[in-house]
Amino acid sequence: MKKSIQNQMFLELANKNIFEQVQQYAFDYLDESQERNVYPTEEALRELTSFDEVMPELKTSAQEVLEMLNRLGSPATTLTIGGRYFGFVCGSALPVGVAAKNLATYWDQAPAMNVLSPIGSKLEWVVEKWLNDLFGFPMETAAGFVSGTSSANLCGLAAARYRILQRNNYDVNKKGLFGAPRMRIVTGRQTHGTVLKAIGILGLGIDNIEWVDVDEQGRIIPGLIPDLDENTLLILQAGNVNSGAFDDFNTICTKAKKANAWIHIDGAFGLWAQAVNDLKYLTSGMELADSWAVDGHKTLNTPYDCGIILCRDKEALTAALHMSGSYIVTSKERDGMFYTPEMSRRARVIELWAILKYLGKEGIDNMVLSMHLRAKQFAKEISQVNGFYIDNDVVFNQLIVRCDSDALTDRVLKNIQNQRVCWLGGSVWLSKKVMRVSICSWATTEEDVVISVSSFKKALEIESTNY
Repeated sequence: MKKSIQNQMFLELANKNIFEQVQQYAFDYLDESQERNVYPTEEALRELTSFDEVMPELKTSAQEVLEMLNRLGSPATTLTIGGRYFGFVCGSALPVGVAAKNLATYWDQAPAMNVLSPIGSKLEWVVEKWLNDLFGFPMETAAGFVSGTSSANLCGLAAARYRILQRNNYDVNKKGLFGAPRMRIVTGRQTHGTVLKAIGILGLGIDNIEWVDVDEQGRIIPGLIPDLDENTLLILQAGNVNSGAFDDFNTICTKAKKANAWIHIDGAFGLWAQAVNDLKYLTSGMELADSWAVDGHKTLNTPYDCGIILCRDKEALTAALHMSGSYIVTSKERDGMFYTPEMSRRARVIELWAILKYLGKEGIDNMVLSMHLRAKQFAKEISQVNGFYIDNDVVFNQLIVRCDSDALTDRVLKNIQNQRVCWLGGSVWLSKKVMRVSICSWATTEEDVVISVSSFKKALEIESTNY
């Protein structure tokens, strides 16, 4: 029985029928993407119950498996690759990135060690240098390629923990945190939840945070930062998840460097402002930090999942993420497992390299700036519709929109979502319910903004009719 199944799999591989089948499904999806609803219809969501079945006893043909997945799965996808998805700061995916990822899927590389994937190892080394050049970081800065900024923040804070405790002649890898010297954590009250998650996982304790108040845009107020020292981990933001605001890196980092504090910058989507000539003023001074976390799959529009930890203290990063084993084969080349928590991970750097190569510095500048311009356009047009208010300075790609009351904002948001013309989520800002518009897709056009604003207007008109 096992032999017959193996023979069938070899036959599928040789004939390539299932690969051609799924390629056609993919092409059909792309062809229809610009005409589809941004969010699945109620019918498509109901059809997902067809997956609720017991584990099959017998083998199912590959063609049937793929047909079912396409027939039921494709209609139930959220169209994040289009131009009118504005929720959760989710980027789209550039076509060249999708194509490179598909090729890499066939290669099935795991660049934990150079011997496992020479191509993965080489591209990680190349992209590390390219990113340091693009962001203006010291060329010795090390990069780890992880699943997203959640993991990148964890790595950066782990490196900080290692170095701060090592300064106190304490090896946290060997001794653990029981009886460890006290280290301080200073961050703003608008710090992202993934930072708090990392602090908890690393055993540093959220209750130990020294909170700093922020201004009306969500930026840390520099004058309220307490005196810092070499036992301090200072965490800043490049792009507030609601307002898009950036902390004052020049002022804050200069002060922190004098105290020898470790500076970590959470720049999931905002770090890319450094690559835009008209926007790099937002990130001025960030090169003074010790570690940075950034996503590729947000502003740069790589396919999911693609995050990057950058750390100027290579020793601290590799010591914090240390891996050893008698079977490990190290090399004089790059062995990627020393820069990430995982050993087994896909070579996501392949599509990251492809996009950086494809766009170049000029292309990145143009693409990211276009997101900012569409955000400014959205703010201008929505502010001309009576009943909507913009509650933030649009400095990057984020808008905070609200109506006259919390209840009305909630209802209008639901009406917008139900139209499925565009999609966005809600949040709370300055104690008020708001709608958060995140523009981070290469595909968002001026017309997409016009269509989306019309959807907002219609959603408000529905409420005027009902009440």
